[in-house]
Amino acid sequence: MALFGGLLRFIRLEQPQAVVFDETYYVKDAWAMLKTGEPRDWPVTIGGIKIDELFASGRNLTDWLPVAEYVVHPPFGKWCIALGLQLFGGAGNPFAWRVSTAAVGTLAILILCRVVLRIFRSLPMALIAGFLMAIDGMGITLSRTGLLDNFIMVLALGAFCCLLAHRDWADQRLAAAYRRQSRQRHAKWIPVVPWRTRMQNDNGSGRGGNGNASTNTGTSAESDFDPDATQAMAPIRFVLDSTGPVIAFSWWRLAAAILLGLATGVKWSGAYFFAVFCLISVFWDAWLRHQHGFRAWFVTGLWKDGILAALYMIPVYIAAYLSTWIGWFIHPDSYMHDWARTNPGKGITWLPEDLRSFVQYHVQMWQFHTTLDAPHDYKANPLTWPIQQRPTSFYWRELADHPGLCALRPQETCVAAVTSLGNPLIWWLGTVCVVLGVIVAVVAKGGDWRIWAVLAGFLGGWLPWAQYLNRTTFTFYAIVILPWIILGFIYVADWLHELFDAFTFWWVMGGVLVIIAVVSLFFYPIWTAIPVPYSFWLSHMWFDSWI
Repeated sequence: MALFGGLLRFIRLEQPQAVVFDETYYVKDAWAMLKTGEPRDWPVTIGGIKIDELFASGRNLTDWLPVAEYVVHPPFGKWCIALGLQLFGGAGNPFAWRVSTAAVGTLAILILCRVVLRIFRSLPMALIAGFLMAIDGMGITLSRTGLLDNFIMVLALGAFCCLLAHRDWADQRLAAAYRRQSRQRHAKWIPVVPWRTRMQNDNGSGRGGNGNASTNTGTSAESDFDPDATQAMAPIRFVLDSTGPVIAFSWWRLAAAILLGLATGVKWSGAYFFAVFCLISVFWDAWLRHQHGFRAWFVTGLWKDGILAALYMIPVYIAAYLSTWIGWFIHPDSYMHDWARTNPGKGITWLPEDLRSFVQYHVQMWQFHTTLDAPHDYKANPLTWPIQQRPTSFYWRELADHPGLCALRPQETCVAAVTSLGNPLIWWLGTVCVVLGVIVAVVAKGGDWRIWAVLAGFLGGWLPWAQYLNRTTFTFYAIVILPWIILGFIYVADWLHELFDAFTFWWVMGGVLVIIAVVSLFFYPIWTAIPVPYSFWLSHMWFDSWI
């Protein structure tokens, strides 16, 4: 699936041979960083020709201004673009502008397959997820454009995969500890009455609220006591009188902290993923203690796992983020580097000058991000991202000749477009499935840890934007939740697979996937700047808000 998705992303990657949307910032910044160490300001025009036109044609590639540029995002994503520029011929090759985003977009397909395998233990479901990721329009357009958001998506998804691997490791460690401790002669067992049963008892079932079924519960187990058999003694559940081993640290969790620090080094929105993913991971650890039969699972999960995890994950996360700014500290002419020297007595005065300037730069960035409300034709309310109400037009040109599909209708205007619109069926079905999945998890399954895996991306990548409803935002920011849109679809599909016989399920699922694939085939030309007749482009604009 990754190979298939890679073909959709890499073929004709150099098209269009023009600076597309915010490539005007990120590609030129990356090129200046590669050559000078820091992003530089560029002139608007040279000789009456726009700098973007000159840049796209391979001219004036070193005519940046001798002053550092004010940039409002951390540098790691631009260094990733710079790597592609270095390896594939420099700024004169549009393929090099986009090769890094195409590579990580392809890698995301593989990671998503691994995520689904860890959650659902089903290779067919993993292949479906990879297929949907491979053919989605937003995944394709963001992989074929030199922007930053694909890097956040793949880093967050990689971190999430690491935390799922940590969960599997913790599960095995707790299972081994439970088997070992439960077989010891001095093992003790504690009766626990489920909270639903206690509420029923308190309402007059005739049993006391203390949960004692007999006078001899809570005593030490005999050597031949079988703890597994007690689980069937409703309504009392016996748990081991032990809190279990420490599972706060694993190399997987450390890797997740590093990846999330780097994600924040692309855009600050990575910080929300860090907060949400860490909380969910600690809750998973605590719930595993409960499932394996250890006592005081919630409190233990907080002090034995949560606090210890925070003690190393937060510093590692911060260190990973700060590492992306090494270039800023090294170069004395970087933006605002000398702010503290030229503004004595201002800012946090007890900090060294470099750090004081660094903090003040971050204050300025924060003010920009929290107050940005400039009008834009493609501004989109974050609440509408999952339904793709207002997709972003990255590129649209009328062509003088009639290449490609335009030759079929030479009497019509020929156009080429890059519209960052997801496959409507994937996004609409996925959004509905997320809501339905919550209902299934609560009602049909009586609680399911996997629903938190589905919701994690929404809580970290979408919900925080609700506090910025008046800010200038764009629908393509939603690329970070695309994997979790697909996970919602897979969650419901897996549930339906359990309900129906295999023949019925796979015939229906096959039909749905074929329809989705046909929609992607239909939209592919306007995702990839393939020249088409104007009427063909217009046939894709199903709603006025898509134009």
